[in-house]
Amino acid sequence: MEEALVELERVQTKILRRISELELSYPPPVPSSSPDTTGDDTEARLSSILRTNGVYDFSFKRVPSDYYDWPLEARRDVLGAASIDHLCKSIVLVNTQAQSDVIDCRDRNNSKYYVVVVQYTARFNAETVRNFLYTLNNGKIAKKKFNLRLAPEETSIKLTGFEHNAVTCIGMKTDIPVILDEAIAKLSPDFFWLGGGEIDLKLGIRTSEFINFVKPFIVSCS
Repeated sequence: MEEALVELERVQTKILRRISELELSYPPPVPSSSPDTTGDDTEARLSSILRTNGVYDFSFKRVPSDYYDWPLEARRDVLGAASIDHLCKSIVLVNTQAQSDVIDCRDRNNSKYYVVVVQYTARFNAETVRNFLYTLNNGKIAKKKFNLRLAPEETSIKLTGFEHNAVTCIGMKTDIPVILDEAIAKLSPDFFWLGGGEIDLKLGIRTSEFINFVKPFIVSCS
């Protein structure tokens, strides 16, 4: 009997030692990361900027990840927009023929870059913007020095801080002058939708408040 107890104790000790070895062979569990709050941060940051600058009639809405695969009518419905004409986008343009000393956005009348807000239903007309800038500078700069083209995506991200399909002219890293298509300013009701800083975040805003805050050039460019 005594021999059996000794043998049992030996086996138990061996098992406990093996358990300890197994525990030491595995790293301690890594605490789960905190939830991703980037989207909430973006909305909160842009909301704060808007309210600080007297804009109160605005709304943010999350959209599904395949939003850009949808027809405009489906996008209109998920946002509750008044029409497909109220769906707009912000695009960053670069003046590829700017004078050699024009390298940034310090002079809004003769900037290296512009953000143009146009409707998805419209076709952007770069020539009308070219003519507008030429006139804005009283013809003192040759018209050939204005040649606006879509900026490379990496340039757009660097200047705005927003990736493709997320660009908005609110809270950009760089104070880029904005051109608003005149057709948007004439929309009724005067509440349009554009990018909200993230691909799946959209911003709806009262046109008059947008104009008062952003102070865009209003140009017929579509």
